[in-house]
Amino acid sequence: MYFARLARSFAATARRPTTTRPAFRPSRRWATSVTPHSTASDPAETEAVRCMEQGTAKLEEGDVQAAKELYKRSASIKRNASSLFNLGVTHYHLKEYDDAIAAWKESVTLQPSSPDAHINLASAYIISPVPRPDLALHHLEIASSLSPEDPEIAFNHAAVLEATGKLDEALEKYKLSKQFGVERAAVHIRNVSAKIFGQKMKQAENSLGTPDDKTS
Repeated sequence: MYFARLARSFAATARRPTTTRPAFRPSRRWATSVTPHSTASDPAETEAVRCMEQGTAKLEEGDVQAAKELYKRSASIKRNASSLFNLGVTHYHLKEYDDAIAAWKESVTLQPSSPDAHINLASAYIISPVPRPDLALHHLEIASSLSPEDPEIAFNHAAVLEATGKLDEALEKYKLSKQFGVERAAVHIRNVSAKIFGQKMKQAENSLGTPDDKTS
């Protein structure tokens, strides 16, 4: 089982599988401007934008440490959702999960309507050394409510639900994901359906009792 779209990273990076919990893969887009209406008349704004652009270039080149420093400078000049979001991405890829979570939580505070930061927070809570699937589910639920027809969010939500044993809910999310175009969800639909069937069979056997139970 794996997450289809990790920390929506605003940078194209490789999928990170794990044997113990769902892994996440970044989306192929990232924040590229400091504000929706940046203006060159503000020197501080101009410098923040320059740092953002340079940070993005470094991230595309694979120099995550340099990108982090540039995003950090951008955020120190003009603290906004975009700079914090991208700063969180660099922390995440450097395995600085607590710092990533802190940056993304602040980004969410500044821009609560963005599902991307919630997806990233979910990924960090899952991949952290001490996983918090409960918090991951909380942010996935918010992301799903903000973007209910996003197939990858539905798939990711289903993956964590499955991992936490919430199979009926996971099945519904996988079905929704497939309905909106994620073909690989079909395999998970079959697997989860089989798990649910197995559970029901076991429950039926337990309710009938063993031969010894009947003769006692």
